[in-house]
Amino acid sequence: MAVSNLLNETGNVSSMLDLLHEYASIHDSDLYLGLFADDAVFLGTDAAERWDKTAMAQWVIPLFASGSGWTYVSSNRHIFLSDDGSTAWFDEQLFNEKFGECRGSGVLRQIDTEWKLAQYNLTIPIPNELAHSVVDMIKEGTNS
Repeated sequence: MAVSNLLNETGNVSSMLDLLHEYASIHDSDLYLGLFADDAVFLGTDAAERWDKTAMAQWVIPLFASGSGWTYVSSNRHIFLSDDGSTAWFDEQLFNEKFGECRGSGVLRQIDTEWKLAQYNLTIPIPNELAHSVVDMIKEGTNS
């Protein structure tokens, strides 16, 4: 892929991710879900949160309709493209008022001429010095 095309597509992917966060913030389910491929998977912060697009829609549509959404602000993003330019993967640092520092990562596919999310993974990074305590709390929570 030519350098100019690489820069252009990287910018397109970044703009699409910005829209993802904007649409969630303004709770527009049509625009938000429209950014996901039909076979997309969303991995949330809870181990049980693995949603295909249908399950995500069943949760998002009533939530957004009630006027609720979420706001994540990206502060640092890395985007990579496949050699043929049809697949992109990324990771980004995010900030959310409720959860603080978070990380988003995922894969996008170019479908027709649009970038669509194939997978999005939202995580809450745990500082190494807290990891053992957090693991212990998770174990206690799953054993009760």
